[in-house]
Amino acid sequence: MTALEMIPMVEAARRGEPAALDRLLRACQPDIRRYAYRHCRLSDIDDAVQETLLIVVRRLQALRTVAAFSGWLFTIVRRECRRLERRVFGLDADEELQMEGWLSTHSDEALRIDLIAALESLPAQYREIVLLRDFEELTLREMAARLALTIAATKSRLRRARELVRDYLIA
Repeated sequence: MTALEMIPMVEAARRGEPAALDRLLRACQPDIRRYAYRHCRLSDIDDAVQETLLIVVRRLQALRTVAAFSGWLFTIVRRECRRLERRVFGLDADEELQMEGWLSTHSDEALRIDLIAALESLPAQYREIVLLRDFEELTLREMAARLALTIAATKSRLRRARELVRDYLIA
């Protein structure tokens, strides 16, 4: 559906028509998912889509120009992807600035070398969990089953592993 075709739906949803809001959300979901697929970590796509849809429902009335809906929507998705990324890596605002500075001063090859070194510096249990999640793209449930851990223990181990990688890269 094109942006022009969505304008009447957006206007009707802004007027409070529940059926129009439902149609709008259904029409937007595939675009949101495609955008999130390109900008989020694979494990965060569903969360980004869901959060974006909730924000659209809550803030649609605040949209100033109906014609700007598509740009507004993709800005929300991009922000959600970044928010989820910060949560995963446990970055506060200062650490995020440090990480962005570090990324901007390294070439792709240097980034690969540093990331490999960071992964190699991890204890085996942490390296394995990062590889399962970020390279094999397993779900938490799949990782927990493979490692014979509870989901809570898997989440905890993954969080600690990412903190160690972040600390290695920032330091």
